[in-house]
Amino acid sequence: MKRFKSKLISFLPFRTALARFRQAQLEEGKVKERRPFLASECNELPKAEKWRRQIIGEISKKVAQIQNAGLGEFRIRDLNDEINKLLREKGHWEVRIKELGGPDYARVGPKMLDHEGKEVPGNRGYKYFGAAKDLPGVRELFEKEPLPPPRKTRAELMKAIDAEYYGYRDEDDGVLEPLEQEHEKKVIAEAVEKWKVEREARVAGGDEEEEEEINIYAVDDESDEESAKEKESEEGQQKFIAHVPVPSQQEIEEALVRRKKMELLQKYASETLMAQSEDAKRLLGL
Repeated sequence: MKRFKSKLISFLPFRTALARFRQAQLEEGKVKERRPFLASECNELPKAEKWRRQIIGEISKKVAQIQNAGLGEFRIRDLNDEINKLLREKGHWEVRIKELGGPDYARVGPKMLDHEGKEVPGNRGYKYFGAAKDLPGVRELFEKEPLPPPRKTRAELMKAIDAEYYGYRDEDDGVLEPLEQEHEKKVIAEAVEKWKVEREARVAGGDEEEEEEINIYAVDDESDEESAKEKESEEGQQKFIAHVPVPSQQEIEEALVRRKKMELLQKYASETLMAQSEDAKRLLGL
């Protein structure tokens, strides 16, 4: 009996504290309500506004905490993830508020929290706050690459083009021309030596008799010796040699007369008369 009394006496202070806490809640007339996990579960506009304000308060506290670089890398990364998660949740509640007939906070709401964070180029949606911007591997993402040098326009490129660009002044330095002359002499000497070796081989083999070199520029005109003598006698005049038969003046005149006769016959004579003329010529043997 004494043991039971001692246990009851020790339980009374705890029961009294619990009773006082419950009594205080009853006096206030309300119990602390938990924020819904999904914004779509809320159907009252005032409550939706309340949860949005609560989320903004939590974000503000965490943004103030993450400014302290002494928290350590892992704690800073966790805080940054929590802030981004709360920002996404705030966006869901703003959409729900608009659905319930409230203001469009995505368009007219303050952007202080959005300006506090910084997005990585090419990674839209996730932001880094405070000391998270200076974490290893994150700082390099924000370093801007140097801009490429501006490309020159066509007009600027054309200004640098001159005769030297096309190779017209390659010989002005006096270095290339002696090298070309030396190489040319070497190539000619090699070609002559090769020709001599081939010629000696042909002669030594006895397959072909050595023939005298033929001058392809020489002109042999034995049929017209008199005209050649006349040309040799003329001094100070340029000599011309015809390589094709050239008609004389008399032959040209006879050809013109025949051509004129044929034109007149075709113009004034009938077909019958021309046939009779041809028959007469054939009978006369003309």
